[in-house]
Amino acid sequence: MYARTCTPFLRFAVLALLVTALAGCNTLKRLTEVGEEPRLTEIQNPVKQPNYQPVSLPMPAVEPVAYHENSLWRTGARAFFKDQRAARVGDIMTITITIADNANVSNTTTRTRTTAEDASLSSFLGYEAQLGNILPNAVDPTNLVDADSTTNSTGTGTVNRSETINLKVAAVVTQVLPNGNLVVSGLQEIRINYEVRELHINGIVRPEDITAANTVSYEKVAEARIAYGGRGQLTDVQQPRYGMQIYETLFPF
Repeated sequence: MYARTCTPFLRFAVLALLVTALAGCNTLKRLTEVGEEPRLTEIQNPVKQPNYQPVSLPMPAVEPVAYHENSLWRTGARAFFKDQRAARVGDIMTITITIADNANVSNTTTRTRTTAEDASLSSFLGYEAQLGNILPNAVDPTNLVDADSTTNSTGTGTVNRSETINLKVAAVVTQVLPNGNLVVSGLQEIRINYEVRELHINGIVRPEDITAANTVSYEKVAEARIAYGGRGQLTDVQQPRYGMQIYETLFPF
């Protein structure tokens, strides 16, 4: 019995210790940056990142390469001597991101339920008078159960969202797929006073969609992953403290 009681307590203690340790590491890191500007992330090879995974997609059949004699032009080239567009691993292209989304959603839900239960046992083979001997107090057989229940629920939800993003980011080609499509990855950081704005983009680009100016629009990036956020003093103020986040996650009501 003692072991059963201690097991949940030990689990809770271990969980609390882990949460405290993680919070402590983050706290110590932030204490070392007090009074300093947020540090920019060092430029690193995206392929060497721990979470990087090569993209694998269905590929069309390989077509034989056809060469044309006495021709100065190469298929897909847009310059007389050299195609200036990104085509190999390590090449850079510019991705333009122009997003203007608006959403307005309103939902209202109303639910009402009323329940009434009434039960009696006025006759039961002549033994209804013996109920007083079975139950602790004298009972009225004609009114054994009388229960009422009323439930009202009203919910209202409104979403009014407006997002506008107009940015450009340079992305590096990290992989060339067998069909010629390019896997690109871009990271941009801008520090303004004590706030760093970050823009991440990853996806797959067709060489045909790259313009002569070596740019491509974001809606032509397949499997696009775009993240725009920040870190710094303003972001810290806008976020609830980690204790409140843990409380809101664990509190069931």
